[in-house]
Amino acid sequence: MTDIVALIARAQNAYVRCIDNGQIEAWPDFFEDNCLYKITTADNHSRGLEAGVIFANSKGMLRDRIASLREANIYERHAYRHFLGQPWIVSEQTDEVRCETSFFVVRIMRDGTTDVYATGQYLDAYTMGERDLKLHERIVVCDSSRFDTLLALPL
Repeated sequence: MTDIVALIARAQNAYVRCIDNGQIEAWPDFFEDNCLYKITTADNHSRGLEAGVIFANSKGMLRDRIASLREANIYERHAYRHFLGQPWIVSEQTDEVRCETSFFVVRIMRDGTTDVYATGQYLDAYTMGERDLKLHERIVVCDSSRFDTLLALPL
């Protein structure tokens, strides 16, 4: 089990590094072609409400989101810095691992203002490939029910 935790931690660190370093065009590559990415609140999640603040059910939708961020959307330039907890393995099958990981994200604005942006947990399902892990599902469950209008970059 320890090897799986290390593999997942490595995959998650690569994921947040991609976002934090502004290389978001590579972000969809962490997912399978048929995937689920959703940002929701802890309250909605606990009540079983399916709607998300952000919802995508394919890698193509993730790529479209990044294209719109780069080409169509207008938002104040900012960056994130993610801090992750250790992944907790919920279940492990032959080809799939489900885990939960706490996160803490700060947002850094162009003028240097830094604020706590989001806290919560990733609820993930990873598919085990021969050489790597791919996200089949990432549900980002935010502790707060309040979202800033600058929720542009992926969490």
